[in-house]
Amino acid sequence: MQERSSVAELASSLRDELNRYSPGGKLPSSRALVERFRVSPVTVSRAIAQLAAEGLVVTRPGSGAFRAQPRTDVSPPGDTSWQEISLSGDGGPEVVPRTVDASGVLITLVAPPPGVIEFNGGYLHPSLQPERALAAALARAGRRPGAWGRPPTDGLTELRAWFAREIGPSLTAADVLITAGGQSALATALRALAPPGAPVLVESPTYPGMLAAARATGLRPVPVPVDADGVRPELLAAAFRATGARVFVCQPLFQNPTGAVLAPARRGEVVRIAREAGAFVVEDDFARQLVHDDAGPLPAPLAADDPDGVVVYVCSLTKVTAPSLRVGALAARGPVRERLRALQVVDNFFVPRPLQEATLELVGSPAWGHHLRSVSTELKNRRTVMTVALRLELPDFSLPHIPAGGGSLWLRLPDAATSADEAAFVSAALRAGVAIAPGRPYYCAEPPSAQVRLSFAAVAGAGEITEGVRRLRAACEKLFAASGPHHLSSGHD
Repeated sequence: MQERSSVAELASSLRDELNRYSPGGKLPSSRALVERFRVSPVTVSRAIAQLAAEGLVVTRPGSGAFRAQPRTDVSPPGDTSWQEISLSGDGGPEVVPRTVDASGVLITLVAPPPGVIEFNGGYLHPSLQPERALAAALARAGRRPGAWGRPPTDGLTELRAWFAREIGPSLTAADVLITAGGQSALATALRALAPPGAPVLVESPTYPGMLAAARATGLRPVPVPVDADGVRPELLAAAFRATGARVFVCQPLFQNPTGAVLAPARRGEVVRIAREAGAFVVEDDFARQLVHDDAGPLPAPLAADDPDGVVVYVCSLTKVTAPSLRVGALAARGPVRERLRALQVVDNFFVPRPLQEATLELVGSPAWGHHLRSVSTELKNRRTVMTVALRLELPDFSLPHIPAGGGSLWLRLPDAATSADEAAFVSAALRAGVAIAPGRPYYCAEPPSAQVRLSFAAVAGAGEITEGVRRLRAACEKLFAASGPHHLSSGHD
């Protein structure tokens, strides 16, 4: 993190000084910049590369860096207002127009301003990512024969076999497709299983990225409530009957955002209900490797015991490694696999072979098991720190469920709080120096209460968690009146 900050600071300083040089003028040598700014040669090289990418400087091997010639061919802006009509006028028979609203996803992808604690993040903090193991795996992968050639469209056989073993003994490499991460796999599955305008049953609340993918495909999400034991089978059956849907998307393990695990008695029921409705279950198993070390034995995926091919399985290694290791898997049995494969080929051709080779190197190394154990222990510790801090600092807020996996907590505002209060709390928290995710984007219909999601995986550690919750307390004290329905009692009485 320090190296990245130094690169940005040096690039900014050099950018500010460019006007001192005429176009074509030579910048100081790398050695001079190292001595002047007291940074490493790597930092200088990366800062110059950044300015070159911005078109501000040009580099000449053996000669140095020079200020670029200013552009004189910038065209005046055109008139793109016609696109509003074109994009909204589908003119077809679709019941639900296709819309692309990525706001719920961007909340977890956009880095907050400097100094803001990232309780809204969707990935592991860099201190939890296996950066050294990834670098070593990528270096070894790059030296493999044919590593930069074209891979099989379904993915490397060895990698598909590894995913199959992870899912369960009843699957083989032939049932698996390698995908560019979990989001891509979800989008492919939704396009393959339901035509535009069709309903798709989803857990409520659920992952905003899935809702965005469904709507972008022209599907109509229909909510099915979850409780502490996962989706409620009787409501799932009723939703199938009422809508005629042929797809249900669920996260049976450490559901996002509630953290719930589908109860053993409900697992077979969910698959049976879908089978009787002639429908598919899309199982998004995103958090299996984000288990906490006090969770106990995990249930197998629904796909592990599914001879009839009801379940289409989605998983990814991105969440437990690093954002740019976008390697995941789709598993399915029967004719649907060929449809999934065809869409995958049309959309992406294939996942880059170096990433697949690096993934094989990573999961086959001793570092892999060590990394999983380390993440498991650290996530449990962070969850405990955040839970204790919330109960101390925000006792009027409630935690309906303390998860044993995943990287976040689902926090409910005081009972009288409204959706307007939720939005105001999110804004007040940001002003206090904490970025949090509002609960509204996790619902495809009206939410039953005001809620927020707080990530403990995306921050630096226990100290930052404690400070972040303290800032949330300060935000509440400024936002809510000292009396009335939103009064927050002191956690230090």
